[in-house]
Amino acid sequence: MKTTLTLTPELEKHFSKSSDCFEQIMAKTGEVYRELEGRRTQRVFLGENAYFIKQHFGVGWKEIFKNLLQLRLPVLSAKNEWLALSCLQKLSVCIPEVIGYGRRGVNPAKMQSFLITRELPKNISLEDFCKHWRQCAPSFTVKQRLIKEIARIARTLHVNGINHRDFYICHFLLDIEELLKSQVKLYLIDLHRAEVRYRTPKRWVIKDLAGLYFSSKDIGLTKRDLLRFILEYRNKSSLKDILDKESTFWFKVKKRGETLYRKHEQ
Repeated sequence: MKTTLTLTPELEKHFSKSSDCFEQIMAKTGEVYRELEGRRTQRVFLGENAYFIKQHFGVGWKEIFKNLLQLRLPVLSAKNEWLALSCLQKLSVCIPEVIGYGRRGVNPAKMQSFLITRELPKNISLEDFCKHWRQCAPSFTVKQRLIKEIARIARTLHVNGINHRDFYICHFLLDIEELLKSQVKLYLIDLHRAEVRYRTPKRWVIKDLAGLYFSSKDIGLTKRDLLRFILEYRNKSSLKDILDKESTFWFKVKKRGETLYRKHEQ
């Protein structure tokens, strides 16, 4: 059976070379963080260090056909996330460090795979960090730096042919130690549905930006905050020029974000 295996020396030393390393890793158990049909995310210890392992056990033909009928590309393995993380590592976007990746099989419905990343420093999801902003607003400096960094990350993805597909603020992790130094460092996570192309189609750019708009709608951002994001995202000096040329584009982002919000509230 065809097997792809990429392990760092740090990971290799924890698994026996005398038996099937792929099987050992797929059998690894720990603290379950998320479990869906055909996929599990766990926190595990190897020696004294903590890691996260995402194990894919095969999605089945039913899931594949359901996605195709909905005009969605089915996620068959950890390869999507592995490729996206590899690209982002070269683009100065903070992501979990990958120390292991493996994939086995050729049948798309039964393909098994895993991705192992090092546990990140002490952090808080941006969703949790922002949820009380209406009652207790952050400092102007912190909010401004967060908006600027999220816009930079979004711009970096999209100009380099990457779209996240689940681009919500809960998938940004804020480094607490850096925050205590009045610095903003954000890690982008959960890229298992990400797509990497030569060029990001506009509809997927709109979907990503609408996801950000929808997921930040209840944290009390002002119109000025949203305009600042647009200016930073386009990396230009004139907001007027952007809005004159791109009013239709940003209307579509807002409209889709509002639709997501209404569906979520139902």
